[in-house]
Parts: sequence; C-alpha cells; structure tokens
Amino acid sequence: MLAQLKEDFKAVFERDPAVRSVAEIIFCYPGFHAILFYRVSHALWTKKLYFLGRLVSHLGRFFTGIEIHPGAKIGHGFFIDHGMGVVIGETAEIGNNCTLYHGVTLGGTSWAKEKRHPTLKENVVVGAGAKILGPFTVGEDCRIGANSVVVKEVPPHSTVVGVPGRVVMTAGVKQEQERADLEHGRLPDPQAKAISCLFDQVVNLEKKVKELTQELDTLRRSATPKRPSRKKDAVSHKKEEKAKQ
Repeated sequence: MLAQLKEDFKAVFERDPAVRSVAEIIFCYPGFHAILFYRVSHALWTKKLYFLGRLVSHLGRFFTGIEIHPGAKIGHGFFIDHGMGVVIGETAEIGNNCTLYHGVTLGGTSWAKEKRHPTLKENVVVGAGAKILGPFTVGEDCRIGANSVVVKEVPPHSTVVGVPGRVVMTAGVKQEQERADLEHGRLPDPQAKAISCLFDQVVNLEKKVKELTQELDTLRRSATPKRPSRKKDAVSHKKEEKAKQ
C-alpha cells in the first residue's frame, strides 16, 4: 500500500503543473486525500472487514466529495484532479497511471451482484464530467472527452467524444465521421409527409368510388327490363279496337 501511495504522490507532481510543494499536496489536494482514504478502505475490504472499509470510504467521501467504493481495484500512479463529484463503483477496475477529472462517473448498468462497472486499462485520461457506464473495457492510452457518455467498448489508443461517445481518433489517425447535411431546404418535414400521404389516400379513394359507381350503373342498366314506348302501346290499342268492331 505504501508503495502505491508513493506512486500516487509522484503522479501529482507529474500531471499537475499548479503544484509547488509537498506540503501543498498533503494539505490542499482532495484528490490525493481521496486516494489515501481509498487505499486504507481497500486494504480493509480485502481482509473482509467490509463494514470498516465502507466506513473509511464514507469518511473519505465526506471530507473530499469523492466517492470510491472500497471494492474497486485501482493501480498505482492514480491521479484525481480537482475531484469533486467523482464516483467509482464497486466492480470498477482502473489500471496504472490513469487520470480522472472532476465530475467523472464510472457507473454500473445492472442491479445484479456481478461485474457491472467499467474497466480502464493503463494510461487512460477521463475528462471532466464524463460518464463511463457498463461492464466493458476502455483500452490503454485512451482519452475520454469532457462530458462524454461512453456506453460501449473502446479500442486502445482511441479518443472518444460526444453523447453517446464515439471514437474520433485511433492511434493518432482521425476517424471519418458522417458529415452533417447543412442543406436546410432538404430537412425532413414530418407534417408535409403526413399531408402528402393523406392526399394520396384521398386520390385513391376517389378513384375507387368512381369505379364502383360505374359498375353500379352498369348493373342497374342490365337489371332493368325494357318497357315498350307509349306510341307502340297506342297503335296496338287501336288495332285491337278495330278488330273488335
């Protein structure tokens, strides 16, 4: 534990240009204080002194505003800059020489008692406010942009930004992203689309009504018997009268 704390202490000097003295780290760096509380609580946790581990962790949260579950596994050279609002879950795993900024969450996505938090490999940097949620791996030498929300595996040597997080660079090579269409005249109009569909339906219905009307007229003409004309009736009536005379 002391060897790990020594590496954690050294990491502050290496990654924070604002630090000026050892005393400043000891008395004025809540990120280092949180790691100190974590190292003690984790040692108790591994000895199955779960209540004491949680108690020390709770005290660390109270004094620093940083919550690290004693069951989490964190390598040496860990650095939390500024720190307020950082949350690291029970089954999270963090490799050596990782850096987290304030507001970072390594959270779970399940209530099951199983691996439910992310694994960060070595040399990962997570920007302020970023959320990494779920039991997947973020590869070594990755950079997670501020306020990104990462919900799936990240390959090594990648840079991730956005909500949800997407890889924009891998091993220094920029990844091509789908470009935004700035033609405002081609923006989708759901109302116009709905009206167009209704208009097409009306046209089809009118066509069917016309066809049915024509069929009905045809049936009526074929079903109605032909009546003799009045002139023919009058002529036949006169012939009948003459025959009677």
